Amino acid sequence: MAIKIESLGIKQLLAIHYYVHNLERSRKFYCERMDFQEVAVSNEALALRGRQRSLVFRAADCVVVCSQPQGVGSRAWRYLQKHPDGVGSIIFEVHDIKKTFSLLDKRGGNPITEIETLQDDLGTLKTFSITTPFGDTTFRFIERYDYRGLFPGFEWYETPHDGHNQFQFSHFDHVTSNFETMSPALLWLGHVMGFEPFWGVEFHTDDVSQNNDHGSGLRSKVFWDPQSKVKFANNEPYRPFFKNSQINIFHEEHRGDGVQHIALAVADIIPAIKGLRTRQVEFMPTPGTYYDMLPERIRRLGIEKIDEDLQTLRDLEILVDGDGKNQYLLQIFLKESSRLYKEAEAGPFFFEIIQRKGDEGFGAGNFRALFESIERAQKNPAVLAY
Repeated sequence: MAIKIESLGIKQLLAIHYYVHNLERSRKFYCERMDFQEVAVSNEALALRGRQRSLVFRAADCVVVCSQPQGVGSRAWRYLQKHPDGVGSIIFEVHDIKKTFSLLDKRGGNPITEIETLQDDLGTLKTFSITTPFGDTTFRFIERYDYRGLFPGFEWYETPHDGHNQFQFSHFDHVTSNFETMSPALLWLGHVMGFEPFWGVEFHTDDVSQNNDHGSGLRSKVFWDPQSKVKFANNEPYRPFFKNSQINIFHEEHRGDGVQHIALAVADIIPAIKGLRTRQVEFMPTPGTYYDMLPERIRRLGIEKIDEDLQTLRDLEILVDGDGKNQYLLQIFLKESSRLYKEAEAGPFFFEIIQRKGDEGFGAGNFRALFESIERAQKNPAVLAY
């Protein structure tokens, strides 16, 4: 019988901190395309001290901080010396910062700092960060007490700029990371973070190929924190054709392990995707054969019926999956940033958009569709020259 590990007391995944070469491009993406609000900017003192300029974008509980280096020496600058644009830190809100620090310290977590108390006109918070096996991505923990913002040093606009969250993003559903070998990360998530196994799959994209001479495979395991329901999906390449695996290609393009994508939850995916497409948001394509086979796949999954019109799903290229019991999920994946902007330094990160209709899994069939779509893009030399 597995020993239950004491919870860290995570309340929520509060924000992601994204390091970028071009902050204005980030503003256009989040505000003009995704309809996030721009809610804050780093003040002069923070920008000078940290040697980076930051903007905060928000859609309900989806908060993204983007930072661009100002000169040399900042955390963003150091990250971008090694990697293209990517997730440099994941920020969690916790109930009791002292308890979280103590548990992590005892379990072999490696704090970068002691607990720091910070305050400004918006109140007081306590925080610390730790290293992780997620490449150069750190985890930050915050107890906010009475704090009314995200972090000291930001100027919060009286009226948010630009977006209105018309697509109704609600929260981060999960974080997905890619590793050359994921066992160290899984052990760390379990023994240090206290997360528990939740879901898993392994497959090869061409395991039905007559010649079995190409394709790629992967293993994926999801761990979660049952208290907060924060989920981390973790992928590694799977033989044969290890080097052809899109997980391995991500590793090469990102120049190391790291966060591949983050899922944004929505209440109604169809109007969201219709609206995003009118704003020129680009998605990974799905072949028509996926939808030709969809009615039979739905039947095999044990789903008696779905509420959505199949032609609408085909037109919008939305994927459907589930584990039976008449429960399912709907999801779609944006193009990787590097292919969206046709620039390698934009990085291989992308967003997923997901609507859950009772199913809390991750859609093994859709994993195959996603990774085959990524592979098609990677095989097209006209998409991006590295």
